[in-house]
Amino acid sequence: MTTTPAAYPKAQVGRRILYTRYRDLPKTPSYPGVITGIDTDQPSAVLLIRLDGTRCNLHMRPNYEGLHYLNEIGPVPELPMGRFIPAESDSNGFYLKAGVLLAAIGEDGEALIVITDDLAKARAAAVAWAEETDLDVDYLGLDRFEAQWAVFEWMPEDAEYPWIFREDVSPDEDQAVHIYYLPAA
Repeated sequence: MTTTPAAYPKAQVGRRILYTRYRDLPKTPSYPGVITGIDTDQPSAVLLIRLDGTRCNLHMRPNYEGLHYLNEIGPVPELPMGRFIPAESDSNGFYLKAGVLLAAIGEDGEALIVITDDLAKARAAAVAWAEETDLDVDYLGLDRFEAQWAVFEWMPEDAEYPWIFREDVSPDEDQAVHIYYLPAA
């Protein structure tokens, strides 16, 4: 359902908002976003809020103190779909390590994707990631890196993961990137 809770008339789908994390209250920073839906199937209404530049909704009560309703109301922007070239983004799981992008995938982040065509850089990124996550570098098995071409594709907003990758594609395919894949030990 997308009805507006009567107690919060500004809680409308398409309304622009500013959001401040609880730990940052009462100060800023505030992050801009939009109300994408209202879940009234809960005991009290829950707003679905997508911050600009993200693909996932935050769930919050309409009276959350870090939520500031703006006067602008418009259509909810469509999420980009299809293939994309990864960029550094904590919310999408791409991290800059040793000068290259790295993503930990799998149920427990036990496999790594490093976006580079340089094996030495892939290994350095994996070592930096292991040290940052307190993982034993010897456990990684850096000799098991597999060079591949891959494409990344956005998934719908309600999918389990924000993106998937297809490996072993041709380097000529649209938006194909060279990766080093390190499977789980």
